[in-house]
Order: sequence, then C-alpha cells, then structure tokens
Amino acid sequence: MSSVVRIVEKQLDEILAIARNPAQIRNAGTLAHVDHGKTTTTDSLLMGAGLLSPKVAGRALAMDYVEIEQLRQMTIKAANISLYFEYGGKPYLINFVDTPGHVDFTGHVTRSLRVMDGGLVVVDAVEGVMTQTETVVRQALEEYVRPVLFINKIDRLIKELRLSPQEIMQRILTIVKEFNSLIDMFAPPEFKDAWKVDPGKGQVAMGSALHKWGITIPMAQRTGLKFSNIVDAYEKGYVDKLAADYPLYKTLLSMIIDHVPPPNVAQKYRIPRLWRGDLNSEVGKALLEVDPNGPTVIAVSKVNVDPHAGLITTGRVFSGTIREGDEVYIIGAKSKRKVLQTYIYMGPSRIVVPYMPAGNIVALLGTDDARAGDTIVAANLSGVPPFERMKYISEPVVTVAIEPKNPADLAKLVEALKELVIEDPTLDLKIDQETGQILLSGVGTLHLEIAAWLLKEHTKLDFTVSQPLIRFREAVRARSQVFEGKSPNKHNRLYFYVEPLDDTTIELIATREVTEDMDARERAKILR
Repeated sequence: MSSVVRIVEKQLDEILAIARNPAQIRNAGTLAHVDHGKTTTTDSLLMGAGLLSPKVAGRALAMDYVEIEQLRQMTIKAANISLYFEYGGKPYLINFVDTPGHVDFTGHVTRSLRVMDGGLVVVDAVEGVMTQTETVVRQALEEYVRPVLFINKIDRLIKELRLSPQEIMQRILTIVKEFNSLIDMFAPPEFKDAWKVDPGKGQVAMGSALHKWGITIPMAQRTGLKFSNIVDAYEKGYVDKLAADYPLYKTLLSMIIDHVPPPNVAQKYRIPRLWRGDLNSEVGKALLEVDPNGPTVIAVSKVNVDPHAGLITTGRVFSGTIREGDEVYIIGAKSKRKVLQTYIYMGPSRIVVPYMPAGNIVALLGTDDARAGDTIVAANLSGVPPFERMKYISEPVVTVAIEPKNPADLAKLVEALKELVIEDPTLDLKIDQETGQILLSGVGTLHLEIAAWLLKEHTKLDFTVSQPLIRFREAVRARSQVFEGKSPNKHNRLYFYVEPLDDTTIELIATREVTEDMDARERAKILR
C-alpha cells in the first residue's frame, strides 16, 4: 500500500466529517502558463499535508503521475487530490486540481474549472504574465472562478537578474498590476473590483516552489521579514531556514482558505450562471444552498479509463449526497445507472468512501455512459435541466492518419482510440467511409504526439502515424459591400452582403441547439 493511501485512510474519518460542512471546504486548483511551476507548487502542498517527503517535494512532480508527464516534466492531464489541513484551530478539506499549462491542453483546464471555486494562478517572477496566463485567467473568470496569485521563482530575480530588494518589490508590483488588468478585462461586471488581488490583504503570495518558501505582505509585516533578508538568505546560504520559518504550503493553503470562497458562498453566484433551471424549484434551492439532503446533482468534469475497473467518472456534487448503490440518471446519455463505488482522488490513487455530500469532488464507478460536461442526477429527476455546456477555447485543427501495421489489430486500435476520445473530448476521431482511413484530430501537434504515445502505451500495438495536416478556415471579419446578382433569365436582380454571425447565433451553433441536420422549420423558429 502506498504512503499516500495509508495517510488518507488514517484521515478518512476527519475528511468525511469536514465534507459535511461546506464552510470548511475549498475547491481550488493551479492555473498557469507552461513551466511557471504549477506542479512543483502542488508538490509543496502535498508535503504540507504529509503526503510527500520534504526531501523530494519540488522535484517529485507527484501529481504528474502519467509516465510521459514525468519524462517531459510538464502536466498533460488534470489531477485531483483532497488535502486535510488545520488552520486557525479548525480543520479544512481542500479539494485541489493540478491543471496543464501548455496551450494544447487547455481542454483539461476548461473541464477542471467546472468543479473549482478558486484558482491559484502561478506566475514566474522573471517572465511575468504570459499569453497562457491570460488564457487561463479568462477561462476561470468565465466560469466564475475567483483567482488568487502566487508569484513564483523569486530566487531567479536574486540569482539570475541580481535585483536589489527595492527592484524585487517593484517587479512584484508590476506583475500584480498586469494581473489585475486581466481581472478588469475579463471578470464578470459585479466582481471586477472585488476580485482584483491586493498584496496588502494577503491575496498575493511570493516565494520559490523549488526552495519551498513563501510569504505574503501581512505575514512579512507581522514577523518583520524584509526583502533584504530574503536576498541575504540566498547570498549567505541559509535558504533552508527561510523554508523552515516560512513554509510555502502554509502560506498558500492559508491564502486559499482566506480568499477562495467556500461552496456555500460560491454556489450562490455560480449556479445562476452554470445551471439553466428554475432557481425557485426544489432542485434550484438545493443547488444554491449546497444542501446535502437535497436532490442529487453532479457536474461531470472528466472520465478516465481504468484498465482494471473500467470507466471512472469525476465530478462535483453540487447538491444532495451520492452513495454507493444509488441509482442515477445521466442526462446527456438519457440512461439510468447504478453507482458501484464512490471515491476521493489522491493523485493516481482512488480511496473508497461510503458517500460524498454536496460541495465536494467525487469519483464514481458504474456511470459508464457519462461524459465530460454531462450532468448526473438522482434517478427520479430525469426532467431536470443540465448544467451549461463547457466552452472550449481551442478546437481540433491538426489531423493525422493512424494505421495499424497488422490489419488484424484494426478493431483493437479503433476501440483504444475511442477510449482516448472519452478521456479527452478535445480529440476528434473520424473514420473516412470512402478510404477507411482512421483520422485523429487534436488542438496541436504536441496534443497528437501525446495521444499517440498514450495509445502505444495502453495497447502495445504497432501502428504508423502520418505527417500532421492543418486545417485552415477562411472567416468573415466584417460586413462586406453589397453585391448584385441576376436570375438565369436576367429578369430578376438579387442584392446581398456577407457579415459575421451575431454572438447569440454562434452560441446556438456551438452548443448544437441549432444544427444542419435538424428540421428546417424548427431551425427557423429558433433563429427568428
């Protein structure tokens, strides 16, 4: 049995007790540009929870449990963990998600945000706010997920750029200003001011995930720590003492507890945005109140294929309590299933729990028809509206052809590809009916390269992958001039122009409420 499993089982009673109290739960995760230190930061949090040895924290990449993630030292799949942490004399349960930073894997970020109420945005102190920082912050704000800021790699400012204490402070203030400009640009109108981060209020942490220390301004003011002390620690070789006095995990977990809203606060403003139903109905009230005794409603964030157990569904219980043996209805599949087991996640490990109440992240065995973005409800709630569809910012535009070297492996290869698409809906699988080619499309070349590696690892089959083809699409950017056309008999003149579709129509198409193959009269009725 792994040390993670042993520790969690020891804490299981405490975790289940806290899970019944939404005020002591936080659902959060890391968000960042690639290589800004998300997973190294998460290592420090695991160390603080006793799930990782201090000797390897910062280098273990414990949440990167897929082999290729360790090899490439980058996060590819979102990973969940439940942390038990005592703060201010109270125990807290922090359900944490480590997400990818590379643009090719933003689909995993989109799906993870549905179960989060707050995002710990990690920014490299040297590189500052980057393009993918902007992307993930915008994604978070569109899902009404409140961000807090961790400025990582302060050691680089000291060791590489040789900045003075005053210059370090100025660099931090510059990053905070850039970050708040994103909040101003993308936050919902009612939160544009409230969600801007203020270093003086402890909403910004600074430190080094690699060296396992972190501070906030209020913490530094209380203890008398100055940036000159931090520079001295690096120049005189006592960084370990800095980590002992200001452990990063305490700083970050405390900031998350203080500034990420608990489910009973967050769901009051998130549910009207994420759910289409009547807020005054029994289900609507239960969702707003995070009622563990209300009707069961779960938003599915991801589905994994376990080689031994089968399909594992992960999601957030927004109302009610899910138990082993419950019969549930999967709205997207229009099917009923029985929950065979309920779990909490600890990186690669799943720990069996007897139940999981509203406000928590849970994994389920038995809900095989569920897919990412689905809504699962109690079996008697088949008429309940689902959660809003997830909006992916990147579409699959790069395509490769995959062909088994042994034709006898064709069926096995196609089945494995279907499982890959279940795990990652931003992949698109098509089989050309004329040529019989197996075509796999992804967001980028790295996305497809990783998919091919996973396919090889899972199947052990030999296959070839073609050179990638990129789809280019022309689009209308603005209204054109008026054109004149004539009917074949020259007696009728036609005048027309071309312009971009309005946002409402684009949304109807994106959510497939309007499709090419639907009845023309029904389509016209919706579009009027």
